Amino acid sequence: MTENAATVKVASAGAASAKAPSAPERNRGGRGLTIGIAVSAVVAVIGIGLWFMQLSGGMVQTAMRNLDSWGLYITMFMFFVGLSAGGLIISSVPKAFGIKGFGGISKVAVMTSIGATVGAIGFVVVDLGQPLRLWELFAYSNLGSPLMWDIIVLATYLVLSCVYLWAQIAAERGRVSALALRVLSVIALACAIMVHSVTAWIFGLQQSHEMWHTALLAPWFVSSALVCGTGLVMVAAAALRAAGYLVWEQGNFVKLAKLLAVFLLVDLYFFGCDLLTEAFPGGSGAEVVAMLVSGPLAPFFWGEIALSVIAIVLCVVPQLRTTPLMVVAGIAAIAAIFCKRAQLLVGGFQIPNIDMPAVLTPFTVTSWEGNVAQAYAGMVYWPTPLELGITLGVVGLSFLVLFLGLKFLPLKSAEDK
Repeated sequence: MTENAATVKVASAGAASAKAPSAPERNRGGRGLTIGIAVSAVVAVIGIGLWFMQLSGGMVQTAMRNLDSWGLYITMFMFFVGLSAGGLIISSVPKAFGIKGFGGISKVAVMTSIGATVGAIGFVVVDLGQPLRLWELFAYSNLGSPLMWDIIVLATYLVLSCVYLWAQIAAERGRVSALALRVLSVIALACAIMVHSVTAWIFGLQQSHEMWHTALLAPWFVSSALVCGTGLVMVAAAALRAAGYLVWEQGNFVKLAKLLAVFLLVDLYFFGCDLLTEAFPGGSGAEVVAMLVSGPLAPFFWGEIALSVIAIVLCVVPQLRTTPLMVVAGIAAIAAIFCKRAQLLVGGFQIPNIDMPAVLTPFTVTSWEGNVAQAYAGMVYWPTPLELGITLGVVGLSFLVLFLGLKFLPLKSAEDK
């Protein structure tokens, strides 16, 4: 009986070991991640094909014109910069200040930051119109321009994110000291804040646009980055944990959810301060507030408010802090920030700062047949199908980088050191 029992035990252990993947295999993901990589690659290739179509026919194929020279590409650029900065901040703050982190989520946060940064750079490239203008940016650069600052900071930011990810993996293997990792975390945190501040200054220093010319824009951008970056990390962590690629305690999930609620409240506070200043009697921004609250951008404005409130409620009510609802909260927070980016960019072009700024034709504004008030009654910009296709291609490229990184990252949970 004893010998038979031992035989059965050994056989069972052998079968279990045959079924259970080893740690390296587990960390390399599975079929779901492979499918995600394949789909992202196909979408990226389609986007590249549409971009060549845009190059051959010119930027006239987009809905951008002289009066609204920025559109979906720059909106997505702002959005993806926020995603990248938020992810890096979530990863670097615990290490920089020597506090307990969020379990083994740090590497995932940095990888989301790298993927989002690649997407942000991609949107800058497709918005330039011609690839050769990349060369002109550096050959004839004006270092006094905030646009050039943003290019330099963004490139530095991508390199630093990659180095920071490598340092975290090396630290887990004992090749990088805790002090060196902490110093690098401080640098990464400063760079994450700087990249978003410089992006905000590009808009805030333009006095001719009512919605942009405010010193509040830089802290507002940073708070938005924290919101959407935290939301993205929550969604990615939940997906990896559900797939069995990441061991992550529910307590860490709850801590991130509480942080997300705080970031959303701070972001809404900044928004409220700006709206109150604009709408106060005697102020010059009453028209801006009316455009947001009841004008053509009202769906984006109320969409942001509703999505933010939903996310806050899901994060602060203990009974609602289940994993599926936390994923909903993360997605709602990300969507709210996208609505904010859309209303900010389009709103800056929606109200002309001078009367009759150009000849009104179908190529400038929407209702061009009437007067200026009628011309700006609807949204002055809406992306064309070509822009939407190219945008999906860049998003696909960003997800491709993210999925490839997650496939080859050692995702074994380890508390932040």
